[in-house]
Amino acid sequence: MRSKNTSQPFRHQPRKRFGQNFLHDENVIRRIVDCIAPSADDHIVEIGPGQGALTRHLLHECGTLDAIEIDRDLAAYLSRTLQQEKPFQIHQCDILKFDLATLTDQPSSLRIIGNLPYNISTPVIFHLLEKHHLIKDMTFMLQLEVVNRLAAKAGNKNYGRLGLMAQYYCEVEHLFNVPSAAFTPQPKVSSAIVRLTPHRVKPVEAIDVECLKNVIRTAFNQRRKTLRNSLKTLMSEQQLEQLQLDLSLRPERLTLSDYVSISNALSS
Repeated sequence: MRSKNTSQPFRHQPRKRFGQNFLHDENVIRRIVDCIAPSADDHIVEIGPGQGALTRHLLHECGTLDAIEIDRDLAAYLSRTLQQEKPFQIHQCDILKFDLATLTDQPSSLRIIGNLPYNISTPVIFHLLEKHHLIKDMTFMLQLEVVNRLAAKAGNKNYGRLGLMAQYYCEVEHLFNVPSAAFTPQPKVSSAIVRLTPHRVKPVEAIDVECLKNVIRTAFNQRRKTLRNSLKTLMSEQQLEQLQLDLSLRPERLTLSDYVSISNALSS
């Protein structure tokens, strides 16, 4: 998570192309650290550490910290100022091109944190979910709208593909909101902290996850249509009738379990 550094003066002009908004509110930083509750056994991966105020808090309490920063100036600054910290390593790269498996092969061993810009938050979450078996939990600062989508249940206006796939892999907890005044520069939207904890045992299991993704994508690409009409490109009328679901429902009315049932019927 990007934060203003108060211990070491460093002038950095926030770059719009990276969606940089630096968190400067010490009360919010402390609250985030309390939610993460790092321990000496933790291997933390921080996405977008920025100027490192949160990084410095975590380094004192965790076992190992790998930071992934796309901005080469910020990466160089962190490498220069934190290189003496034994558990710290900076990776100057795009998180969407970074493979978590290069850090560990131990299941449920990584704790991911990050302040994700709105324009890449969904791709980053889907990218990380591909390695869910390596992750213990993920704590993100996101635009409030994205957190509402992640946590939405069937029937909610924010319910859709992102929330369904996140909830398939994880328990989703909306922890608290963060006002725009806590950042520099100040964004025009509110933010929130969310925690995603991968299920040790999934509540429902898809035979083919790629098929599940395709079913959900197809349904919500035509979310105003009924189930019968939105899925007719994937299933025959006979297959649809065998689903034992109300085919007059729209996509936002179906639960995750319903979508898994459709996917499994299609897979088998």
